[in-house]
Amino acid sequence: MSDIKVATRYAKSLLDLAIEKGKLEAIKEDMQKLHTIADQNRDFVLILRNPIVNTDKKNNVLKSLFGKSADPITMRFFDLVTSKNRADVLVQTANEFQRQYNQYKGIQVAELTTTFPLSDKLKKEIVDIVKEISGLDTVELVEKIDKDLIGGFILKVNDKRLDESLSGKLRDLRLKFAQKYYEKLY
Repeated sequence: MSDIKVATRYAKSLLDLAIEKGKLEAIKEDMQKLHTIADQNRDFVLILRNPIVNTDKKNNVLKSLFGKSADPITMRFFDLVTSKNRADVLVQTANEFQRQYNQYKGIQVAELTTTFPLSDKLKKEIVDIVKEISGLDTVELVEKIDKDLIGGFILKVNDKRLDESLSGKLRDLRLKFAQKYYEKLY
């Protein structure tokens, strides 16, 4: 079975258990912490994916990182997944858990990349546009700053991407000019 399917099923099971036990927010924080650690530390991800590292060592790494701060349900989940030799999907499971959590709570995540920090007025306008696009009342706006855009913005909502940046428009023009349009004279 593919890792994506496994991660989706694990995340769904963990979400259902968290809802049932009334610990949804605590487990969501643990999954966010796992995601953050994985983003900041490549070695952590490599340890989880490495088939040579035994499950006890992987479990000990997770226990040392999460220890007493994590919910007992999360720790049991980590123990179960590592004992099944599926620690390689833990990071994907955390990402999928966050996606399913947002879907359960009716939260739309939108990523906005600009060349400068946005004012509160501009943020509100973007949030209103995303609400209109998604049909959801709650929007979580993730802002990124990228000076390479030259100007404009890139807005990502789910699998839709609106590229209104100057660098994107220049790239499109470059592609159009690269195509060889010519007419035969005879």
